[in-house]
Formats: sequence, C-alpha cells, structure tokens
Amino acid sequence: MQRSHYKLSDYLILSMLAALGIAIKSIIVPLAQIITGPLFIPGGVLAGGFYMMFLVLGQTLVGKRGSAFMVSLIQAVLVTITGTLGSHGAVSLFTYTFSGMAVELWFMLSRHRGCCALCCFIGGMVANMAGSFAVNLAIFKLPFVPLMLSICIAALSGGLGGLVARMVALNLEKTGVLSSKSTEPRGNISVL
Repeated sequence: MQRSHYKLSDYLILSMLAALGIAIKSIIVPLAQIITGPLFIPGGVLAGGFYMMFLVLGQTLVGKRGSAFMVSLIQAVLVTITGTLGSHGAVSLFTYTFSGMAVELWFMLSRHRGCCALCCFIGGMVANMAGSFAVNLAIFKLPFVPLMLSICIAALSGGLGGLVARMVALNLEKTGVLSSKSTEPRGNISVL
C-alpha cells in the first residue's frame, strides 16, 4: 500500500476544520444543555453531532489516513491551551483524541474514507459515541441508565452530523472547491 503524504493545503484544511469545530461547540453546547439538563446527561452528547462532524469532514475533504485524528488532536491542543468551553484540563487531550482514534479505526476497518453517506453517518456516530464515553469515563461517571441514554442520543446526533458532513462535502464538490477524486468510493458500499 502506497502512503500518501500530507501537503500544506491539507494541514490548513484540517486546522480550519478543528477551529470551526471548537467555535461551533462553544455556541451549540449551552443550547443543548437546555434539553439535556433535565435528563441528567451532558449537553455535549446531543450537541456532539454538530462538532464531531468536523472529524468526518476532515477525512472526507483530505481523504488521507489520519485526517480525522489530526482534527481531533488539533482540537485537543487548542482546548487545553486556551481553556475554552469543553476544556477539562489535560484530560481534554484524552477525551478529544479518543473520538479521532475511533473514527480512524472505523474508516480503516471499513476501507472507506468519507466517500458515501453511510460511511459518514457511521463515522459521525462512532465519533460522538466514543467522545461521550470518554468524557463519561474521565469526568462524569454516570450511572448505567443515564450512560446508556447518553450513548444512544450520541449515536443519533453523531450520525446526523456525519450526514451533514457528507452534504457539505458534496456541495463543495459541486461548486468546484473540492475535487471529485477525494469523494469516490474506496470500499464496497456506495450510497451517494
């Protein structure tokens, strides 16, 4: 298997996606906490689909192994250094990168790279479920029932975020910003 190297433009795209994810998180999480607060689950579980989509979008736009992990690593460093919303100190390095590793594992096992709606849906789902589980493991330590409720909500929210990432990539392709070669199917399934 031939390894593809990152170009400067790839690093710029991944950095911008990471920054956008952090910016959107600081707006959406407080709104989601209005809904999730009475259920005694963290707001990031519901809102996660909207900022985890940037991990899937990074993989979709760049199309190289490790892209989703790079977005999550950049987010982890940004949040840890700046102390923005969602920062849990040094634990953020674990909670943010765990999502990126889960997405990379999904794309590696499925042999997809954000090429179709199904793989993007599952990528977003895996990212948000992994992030919710990591935050629970490191910080919240929820009892079993709220944990299962939060994982189920995270799966739905993350999957929808993955679909949004796919739609964004398709629209960028239609406008000519994204070349069509990075959205060709690389696995056995092609839904869109």
